[in-house]
Amino acid sequence: MADENLRRLGRRLREVSSRAPHLRTFTERCLNSMRWGGSAALMVIDAALTSTGLSYFTAVVPKVAAIKEELVDPGALRGLEDLARLDVDRLMRYWRNRRAWEVAQGIARALLRFPGPDDRSRLRAWASSSRLEGWRSDPVGSVKGVGLVTYQYLRMMGGVDTTMPDRVVKAFLARLGGEAGVSVPTRDMEFIRFVEEASPVLGLRPIEVTWLAWLVDSEGEKVMSTRYSRYLDYV
Repeated sequence: MADENLRRLGRRLREVSSRAPHLRTFTERCLNSMRWGGSAALMVIDAALTSTGLSYFTAVVPKVAAIKEELVDPGALRGLEDLARLDVDRLMRYWRNRRAWEVAQGIARALLRFPGPDDRSRLRAWASSSRLEGWRSDPVGSVKGVGLVTYQYLRMMGGVDTTMPDRVVKAFLARLGGEAGVSVPTRDMEFIRFVEEASPVLGLRPIEVTWLAWLVDSEGEKVMSTRYSRYLDYV
């Protein structure tokens, strides 16, 4: 019965995915660490600003896009090394949350410890060595201000097929799970394990479940057809 309910949930998820025609594009870009044009510094900034809990598509993305256009593209912020040492006051004009910038700089310093010919390779080297178990002792997980959601988000952008237990994803799966008779765990670690273990039966990868939730969320659907849609090639 449990497997049948999971299969029912999988069918429902695949039905919903028909409303997200760009799902594969977003997930492959994420798994290939090519969000924000492959800039690890911008992916770190994205994760740090997202951790504040404000609207992703309408608040975070436009700010990160502004940083890309005004700092990264002109060469004022060339990568993780620049991010790690840039004056926070200069960054505060884009996002007035000092803690978020301290988190971003802490992550940048942690990633610089990993080998690679470029920052994207360092992000991927870290992600490939990262684990869910014991995440708090991980070089990135131990950065002050990094929670499990941010940690999982960075792992996804580093190429790991997993999920993140943010409120949108959890609410989305709980709603569809309820319709299918599946009890979806509410605790973060249990939620992640559930999605990863159920993935073969659901017929969607963990990262696809995550992106599907974001894209069919009311905010996500609105963004696809508004002025914010110009940013979609970045994310």
